[in-house]
Amino acid sequence: MDFTLLRNIISRYCVGEENWVDSRTVYIGHKEPPPGAEAYIPQRYPDNRIVSSKYTFWNFIPKNLFEQFRRIANFYFLVIFLVQLIIDTPTSPVTSGLPLFFVITVTAIKQGYEDWLRHKADCSINECPVDVVQQGKVVRTQSHKLRVGDIVVVREDETFPCDLILLSSSRHDGTCYVTTASLDGESSHKTYYAVPDTMAFRTEQEVDSLHATIECEQPQPDLYKFVGRINIYKDKEEPVARPLGAENLLLRGATLKNTQHIYAVAVYTGMETKMALNYQSKSQKRSAVEKSMNAFLIVYLCILISKAVINTVLKYAWQWSPDRDEPWYNHRTENERQRHVIRAFTDFLAFMVLFNYIIPVSMYVTVEMQKFLGSYFITWDEEMFDEELGEGAQVNTSDLNEELGQVEYVFTDKTGTLTENNMEFIECCVDGNVYIPHAICNGQILSAASSIDMIDSSPGGYRRVSVCVLQNKHEVYFLNPDCVTSTNNTSEHEDLFFRALCLCHTVQVKEEETVDGIKRGIHQGRPTSFYISSSPDEVALVEGMKRVVLSTAYFVVVVVFLLMLPCRFELLHVLNFDSVRRRMSVIVKSSSGDYLLFCKGADSSIFPRVVSGKVEQVKGLRTLCVAYRRLSESEYAEACHHLTEAKLALQDREQRLAQAYDIIERDFVLLGATAVEDRLQEKAADTIESLHKAGMKVWVLTGDKMETAAATCYASKLFRRSTQILELTKKRTEEQSLHDVLFELNRTVLRQHCLDFGLIIDGATLSAVLKPNQESAGHGNYREIFLEICRNCSAVLCCRMAPLQKAQIVKLIKASKEHPITLAIGDGANDVSMILEAHVGIGIMGKEGRQAARNSDYAIPKFKHLKKMLLVHGHYYYIRIAELVQYFFYKNVCFIFPQFLYQFFCGFSQQPLYDTAYLTLYNISFTSLPILLYSLVEQHVTMETLKREPSLYRDIAKNSLLRWPVFLYWTCLGVFDAVIFFFGAYFLFDNTTFTSNGQVSLRLPFLNYQRMYYVFMQMLSSGPAWLSIILLITVSLLPDVIKKVLCRAMCPTATERAQNIQIKIYQNPAKFAGFW
Repeated sequence: MDFTLLRNIISRYCVGEENWVDSRTVYIGHKEPPPGAEAYIPQRYPDNRIVSSKYTFWNFIPKNLFEQFRRIANFYFLVIFLVQLIIDTPTSPVTSGLPLFFVITVTAIKQGYEDWLRHKADCSINECPVDVVQQGKVVRTQSHKLRVGDIVVVREDETFPCDLILLSSSRHDGTCYVTTASLDGESSHKTYYAVPDTMAFRTEQEVDSLHATIECEQPQPDLYKFVGRINIYKDKEEPVARPLGAENLLLRGATLKNTQHIYAVAVYTGMETKMALNYQSKSQKRSAVEKSMNAFLIVYLCILISKAVINTVLKYAWQWSPDRDEPWYNHRTENERQRHVIRAFTDFLAFMVLFNYIIPVSMYVTVEMQKFLGSYFITWDEEMFDEELGEGAQVNTSDLNEELGQVEYVFTDKTGTLTENNMEFIECCVDGNVYIPHAICNGQILSAASSIDMIDSSPGGYRRVSVCVLQNKHEVYFLNPDCVTSTNNTSEHEDLFFRALCLCHTVQVKEEETVDGIKRGIHQGRPTSFYISSSPDEVALVEGMKRVVLSTAYFVVVVVFLLMLPCRFELLHVLNFDSVRRRMSVIVKSSSGDYLLFCKGADSSIFPRVVSGKVEQVKGLRTLCVAYRRLSESEYAEACHHLTEAKLALQDREQRLAQAYDIIERDFVLLGATAVEDRLQEKAADTIESLHKAGMKVWVLTGDKMETAAATCYASKLFRRSTQILELTKKRTEEQSLHDVLFELNRTVLRQHCLDFGLIIDGATLSAVLKPNQESAGHGNYREIFLEICRNCSAVLCCRMAPLQKAQIVKLIKASKEHPITLAIGDGANDVSMILEAHVGIGIMGKEGRQAARNSDYAIPKFKHLKKMLLVHGHYYYIRIAELVQYFFYKNVCFIFPQFLYQFFCGFSQQPLYDTAYLTLYNISFTSLPILLYSLVEQHVTMETLKREPSLYRDIAKNSLLRWPVFLYWTCLGVFDAVIFFFGAYFLFDNTTFTSNGQVSLRLPFLNYQRMYYVFMQMLSSGPAWLSIILLITVSLLPDVIKKVLCRAMCPTATERAQNIQIKIYQNPAKFAGFW
């Protein structure tokens, strides 16, 4: 018997070998390493089956029942139903069991249907055909049969079946292009690279002959992180180790583009793929209405217990006298008379069962149906449909519909949210000379154009420089055209500056294609080339630099004419951009043998590393600084050593790469700066102005510099000319202590509270404000002072913010003493953290991908649609759900309080007032369906009024319709109506006949046991009965009508005034023809 597997398991969990925990070994093609290499340790991995379903055929009933009975209301009614089965209760168990069964069944059918759809989707994915290389031949199999170590063939436009390491491709340079739209929503083409030692494999036989192993980290959900190493065995030589990173890993769900085919090896399969690890659900958000419902339920539960206790005590007080004991036919024995405690407890439970209908059993399912059906009004809204994208608003969760009507703080991103994220190259500055282009390509590269003119607009002269670039994967050529004219020689810095812009980027040139349903690369009916990149800034810069482009199968051509002689550069290393460094660099080698390091990035990340050079910043625009450094051969060798060592590391590779980048990117010479402009989105200013009028405070959270962000804030009317700007920035805290600046600003806003203040804070100062150790420093709580300042400001701009800081700001406001409802809106992956943190998260289907839209609660095409989303849909949703909830509690008080009064007339004998059928159907259908229909279509004011008068939003702010005074008013109204119904019927029907011919005469039919069917039949045929019903309804509604009439006449709300205007318009439409 082979005990190898048992020994491996013991070693893994008992001995504690780190390799088992932190890394895995993949044997390519399932081939054992040659003798003398590391020991062959077979490892078991899951198959490639994807399971997104929640239930199976066998566990659906128990698992679903367990989840449903975790809800307090369902569990409560289950207990009541069991009590009715166990003890002798006044009502049938059917009265509680049938409504509970209805609620549980409806919910189970809904969840079961949704899970069945997930099963179908899983089955279609798992049975997809996949080509695998086995023994030098391509064999077709099903996706779920793939195993770790299989060599897979993927062809153009096919989706990767699992996470793969690229071995070779049909392209000569070993690269392939991939779109990851299904993962992060980014439609741009990303380049992935094969290992140099395997990129030459062209046939299945060559790939199958590969003898190698892959050591890589265990599966983890980060889409952009991968650390591994491939060991290639060649004869008896030592294995060759090559680093593997995220640029080598092809993720499941991504699609192969512009590449005929690739060979790759499976490293993560099934539920261990990065896509599957990202399936985990988001944290559950609960609306303010749901919290109010739970609080109201607790109050009504206390009322229920109080009623049961009172009736139990009164029953024994009534029966204290011997002559009021049980009837002669039901006398208790002496033994039964001595069991007072058990008997009292049983009576208490019987009264609980009798009065339990005060708890609305169907409220939760009705509310869920209202939210689910009501959410379609957003998706059906034609005004929120974007023709360019071909998409409308999306609802990812309907649980927060009413929360849209309660928003107090709006946190918005700037780039791509307030602005179009469509960058235009405006100008550049080199050695104090500002260059302005004559023409911009604006997304389309026109083949008829030959160059772009750059005008030196600095004082002292006029100069024209024409720019073009010819770029290969590893080589870039600079040529000089005849059209160049200049009044003086091009300086060295200008030459290097334009070369840096042409070399230091990740832009690709593509032919016509369809992205998100939009055809790109069409100009005047003819196909042309266009630029794509992960950064719109880079596209704008390259468009600004050149106009002539030629695209072939292997070349991306961008030509820059600057020098008198052609110059050839070889691209050696790319130091990719990341959000922490906020810069990217390339190392190139010129034809003369010189090594150059070009770098571009944010000014805050470039300036600290500059040793010489000066640039005059372009204010109010997005600015990128450009710098360079000449490397000697020894410095280049040292840089290569640092990069290779960091890339080969299996542990902490990202940290080591960051350290290597930090060592290499230093001692720069500043060349200049570029400025690009991002246009404001259509109606963004009008939307922000409407949100302000609605009483919401708008905060802009952006990673841009202060000048750029402030200019956008003024353009979008977040800041007005009359706004007094308060700055809480690093520059100011360097001049004064943070403690002094905070207290000075606090005094300013408190003394001059009538002024309109706007606050600007940067990320560095925010970090100091949020430090947890400030309280122990003896300076007080900086957070509270900061919040006090923000409360007195109409708008706040937070610039230079990291993604985590955006979430911290939202969390800080959420946790403040007012506990306001927050909304976060953004379009990029860096906005996901604040979208998930806010009470309501809205994603914009923008150019930075769909990751924000996928992680949001709602998704809209443009920022302007936020106005209707909140002021119209949010207003309607809150009004409807608030009245639905209040009505449910009101109707149950009206229903059960007569039962409580009836006990005083039946000797507290637990006699039910209502028939079993009526008890069962009252909550399920009689009173649920009408209010459900009302809560779906009610419009107390028109949409045009809500959009024209944003201030109406203030009438429903702070959960105004579900506050305790309103709840108590509805409850008292229910008690009043119940008293009217009971005693009105008692006195009206006393000594009164039901029919005019005198054949039937009933004294208070409630006290005479008859089937409810016969009572209805007699009442429906009686004129006095109908008159009594109309009279009782009129009397019961009279107090509420009088109260509303007086309030509307004496102190009308803004909504009531708007309703009055609407009435006048409808009565005299000619007079108000131009009002709208």
